[in-house]
Amino acid sequence: MNQPDFFLADLPPDAMVTPQLVLEACQTLKRNRERYLTGRSTASMVRVLAEVGANWMREDYPLRRLALEEGPKHTGFSKPTLMRGLDSFFGQLTEANLNALIEQELGHPQRLDRMVSSATEHAQNTAALAVGPELLVHITAGNVPNPALMSMVLGLLVRSAQFVKCASGASYLPRLLGHAIYETDPKLGSCLEIAEWRGGMLELESQLYREASCVTATGSDETLEAIRRQLPSKVRFLGYGHRLSFSFVSSELFGECVPRKVLAAVADDIVAWDQLGCLSPHVIFVEGGGNSASELFAQMLAEELELREQTEPRGKLKLETAAVIANRRAFYEVRAAASTETRMWCSPNSTAWTVVHEIDPRFQVSCLHRFVYVKPVKSLQEALEAADSVRGRVSSVGLAVQDSKAADYAEQLARWGVSRVCPVGRMQTPPLTWRHDGRPALGDLVMWTNWER
Repeated sequence: MNQPDFFLADLPPDAMVTPQLVLEACQTLKRNRERYLTGRSTASMVRVLAEVGANWMREDYPLRRLALEEGPKHTGFSKPTLMRGLDSFFGQLTEANLNALIEQELGHPQRLDRMVSSATEHAQNTAALAVGPELLVHITAGNVPNPALMSMVLGLLVRSAQFVKCASGASYLPRLLGHAIYETDPKLGSCLEIAEWRGGMLELESQLYREASCVTATGSDETLEAIRRQLPSKVRFLGYGHRLSFSFVSSELFGECVPRKVLAAVADDIVAWDQLGCLSPHVIFVEGGGNSASELFAQMLAEELELREQTEPRGKLKLETAAVIANRRAFYEVRAAASTETRMWCSPNSTAWTVVHEIDPRFQVSCLHRFVYVKPVKSLQEALEAADSVRGRVSSVGLAVQDSKAADYAEQLARWGVSRVCPVGRMQTPPLTWRHDGRPALGDLVMWTNWER
């Protein structure tokens, strides 16, 4: 299935992107926004996005089939991993979810259409209108696709023309979403540009930033700082830096055997997008006060990951990435041979998955690609003390605890600095209304005008 060349990223690999081409694309986007986007109602935008989501959930939808057939070659993820991840994302693009996001973030379903008042504003005789940036530029990372896809959805909701600059080799799925929007509503599609080039091409990026009203970026803290230094003073910047996540499992949930549903849920979090991205757990803290419960958990988790490799195999790795995993394994093999406080289970004849059990509770940063640590702790407080080295950089914590304690644990995590707490099994599938890094994803994009009547 050949796609038309709607976007710069659709051009052949040898096509050259120049500063002049970037300038012309930005100017065209702004004109098209004025013609086709600014006058659209929120309800019409929601309907289009919900239709796109519904199409992607159909097994016979050509773009979905293309993503699953060609996606492994372009993204490095296996077909089952792609299917799970894309279904999770597009399944949430419903009218109900999109309207809930708008009301949560902006306080009124028509806040982007006209001057309106919430109940509180009405009592104060005030109203307000929220307006999105004229040209919204997204600088996306290349590890997992969902942040880029979500950025495109948010940009359409706030009626912004958008230029999506993808990391080298990471434009395939954003392009397919762009084509889906074009197919559903060509006028909206014309307000979107998708391009791909390696980072650090200053002539292209400087031209892009000069035309931007607002820039969002996802990546390492160093990448965000480099972008910030390039931006003109008039351009707003929203950066989402490197974050880590972990899980906490209460031993009260199991006696002699770990419930299979808990193991399956934890494995879901590790397998989703091959454990890449900020929402994947690096460490599973198992409450119990000793190593017997956590070691049993680690052993059974290894068995579960071996089963998953048969049904949801990890994607192929570059040789240098596989070498990093092999070296990390070799380190723990030596440590396990010298001490009973370390054990390791791993996939035979491959680097597909690795589980390391250590008595030392200190947080360890995983090399990812389904490489996870299991560590025993006496309590959630001890887990937080063990994770003190990454405090302020933790995105999500997955909980497997008794329902009666979940609220107390969530409040303790919130006061420690975690921006999202969820049940295990959902770490890589945040709801559409999730506040990314604790900030309002939609609300961050808009500027407000208040009217005092």
